[in-house]
Amino acid sequence: MDKFSGQKSAVHYLHPPVDPFDQRMIDVGDGHTVYMEQSGNPQGMPVVVLHGGPGGGCSPAMRRYFDPRIFRVILFDQRGCGRSRPHASVKDNTTWHLVRDIERIRDDLDIDRWIVFGGSWGATLALIYAQTHPDRVSGLVLRGVFLATRAELDWFYGGGAGRFWPETWARFVDLIPEDERGDLIAAYHKRLFSGDLMVETRYGRAWSAWENALASFHSNGIGGESPGEYARAFARLENHYFMNGAFLDYDGQILDQVDRIAHIPGAIVQGRYDMICPPQAAWNLAARWPNVELHMVRNAGHALSEPGISAELVRVMDRIGEG
Repeated sequence: MDKFSGQKSAVHYLHPPVDPFDQRMIDVGDGHTVYMEQSGNPQGMPVVVLHGGPGGGCSPAMRRYFDPRIFRVILFDQRGCGRSRPHASVKDNTTWHLVRDIERIRDDLDIDRWIVFGGSWGATLALIYAQTHPDRVSGLVLRGVFLATRAELDWFYGGGAGRFWPETWARFVDLIPEDERGDLIAAYHKRLFSGDLMVETRYGRAWSAWENALASFHSNGIGGESPGEYARAFARLENHYFMNGAFLDYDGQILDQVDRIAHIPGAIVQGRYDMICPPQAAWNLAARWPNVELHMVRNAGHALSEPGISAELVRVMDRIGEG
C-alpha cells in the first residue's frame, strides 16, 4: 500500500522523551562489552531497536518512536560502536556475533518474544535475526530496507547513486587513485585499516560524508563533517561488513529465506526517494512476505528523522500498541 504521511515536523509525531530506567554494559564475550538500556514501561510490550550502519550506534531520539506507557524499549550499541568497547574494533565482529548478542540480551532480560524494530542496516540485522530465531520474534517493523546484496552495494559504491549526485560522488572518489577506483570498498578498506590514525580518520570522514549527504530528501549534497572518532568507527565497521558481504552464506540469502518469517506480522516503512537503500529491495521483500504491510512514503528519503518516515513509524507502533 502507498501512503502519504504528510511533511509536518517530525517532533510533532514523536512521543515525549523519557529517561532509561536501566543502563548497563554487558560482557558478550570475545573481549567485547556492549552498552544496553531500557526505557518506557518495565512491564510493557518489549521491543528491541537495532540501529543502522553497521557502526551507527543508538541515540536517545530512538526512544521517541514508542509510547512509553505501552512499550518496554531496549536499545543497544552493537559491537565496536557507540558506548560499546573496544571502540572501532572489527575483531570477532560479524553478523553472527551480533545475532548472538541480541539473543544474549533477550535472555538476560528474561524476555520470551519481542518486536524487532530496525532501519537500514538495522533492518538487515532484524531480518537475519528473525530468520535465525523466528520463535523469538512477535513482529518486525523495518525502515529503509537493505538486503545486503552485491547489487545494492554496487548501486551505492559503484556509481549508481553518484549519477544523481555527481559533485558529491566526485568528492568521495577523488580521494582514491584512478587505478583503484574499480572497487571503492576495497580502496577505502586499505586506508581505513592502514594503522595510521590520521589516515583512518580522514578516510572515515569521507566515507561517512558520502552516506550522510544522501540520507535526506532535502539534501543539498553536503553531508557535514562528523566527529573524527565517530566517523572512523562508523566507516571501519561499515566497510568491514560490506567487504565481507555482511557475512552471509551467499548473495541474496535474506530474500531467499523469507519463508522462515512468513508467519511473522511485519510493517515496512520506505522512503520513495531513498538514495541509499532504493525502494526496489523493500518491494521485493514485501512481494515474498505474505504477512507484511508496505508503507511507501512520498517525498521522503532514507533518514529515520524524515518527517514522513517518523510519522509513519509512530503510527505503526501506536497501532501495534493499541492491539
